[in-house]
Amino acid sequence: MEPAGAGALMALLEERRKKLAAEGLFEDERKKDLPYLPEVIGVVTSPSGAVIRDILHRLADRFPRHVVVWPVRVQGETSGEEVARAIRGFNALEADGPVTRPDVIIVARGGGSLEDLWGFNEEAVVRAAADSDIPIISAVGHETDWTLIDQAADHRAPTPTGAAERVVPVRMELAATVDDYSARLQRGLSRTLSDRQQALRAASRGLPKLDEALSLPRQRLDAASGRLGQALRMSTQQQQSRFSATASRLTRRPLEQGLVQKTEAVAALFERSRRAFARTTEIRRQSLDTQAKLLASLGYQSVLERGFALVRNADGKPIRNVTAAKPEQRAEIQFQDGRLAATLHGQLSGPAPSPQKPKKKPKPAEGQGTLF
Repeated sequence: MEPAGAGALMALLEERRKKLAAEGLFEDERKKDLPYLPEVIGVVTSPSGAVIRDILHRLADRFPRHVVVWPVRVQGETSGEEVARAIRGFNALEADGPVTRPDVIIVARGGGSLEDLWGFNEEAVVRAAADSDIPIISAVGHETDWTLIDQAADHRAPTPTGAAERVVPVRMELAATVDDYSARLQRGLSRTLSDRQQALRAASRGLPKLDEALSLPRQRLDAASGRLGQALRMSTQQQQSRFSATASRLTRRPLEQGLVQKTEAVAALFERSRRAFARTTEIRRQSLDTQAKLLASLGYQSVLERGFALVRNADGKPIRNVTAAKPEQRAEIQFQDGRLAATLHGQLSGPAPSPQKPKKKPKPAEGQGTLF
């Protein structure tokens, strides 16, 4: 007995899982960590489904990032091949190319049956995910769904929305964390300063009461304490400035500027391509006109326009010389403006002899006289 339907698919899935696991494609040592705050996020999914809308909406709520979508079919016979090609395509992008190479890839699809999700169990998809240099988050189906790409990916999210939450932090929480670190640093520095001052006071109380002997060292100590406090305050201000600069960079303005620059680059590339195509077309047109004129000048029609005629036999072949003609032969004479039927009569003769140049008279000998 052989399993049929879903049972056959499950048997095939288990056999394929064991084969790929034996090759080490699911080993934890192969998996990569996710970047903390990726600049560019690649998404492999259907461009028209609810999945991409959920991902974009969640990213906008948490921490807006630049998103590059590679559209694929997420169901059907070609879905597996398209998903594998998309993963390899993202990896083939260059960092400074017209399309920015993503820092992380989300492969996403909504829930469905085993047959609906079968494209994500294809061997080509699993190998592409395992070979990817870019970290991959698998977000296929619901939390209870299971596919082979989940085991080959670097991380698995229960839903596409969960993938968006895992790939970026909440901006407000990040800002609060930075503020908390700054406050903790300031409190630590103040506490350290207070402890040092208390230690100095305690040490001074343990010394002998030799005010005159300790006057100069005490002055130095007070000056050092003042400089220490100033240095601590300056250090605190510098740290606050660094945190403020970091927080100011975490805005949408750099992303918008980058988008404008990429848009201008694409427009310039399109304009150069358009001008190059127009220039090539004009050169080809001029060459074609020149060849057409040359062809017209070499054709027999131009000869007919100068008053000559073309004589053909009954088979339509040209009669080029007298030897090719026969008495009483039917012929056709073509002029520039029409044709006439004719019959050749008369005695055939060879070509007329070419006129000979008159012989030059010999010059009289030098010194010989003349009668005239």
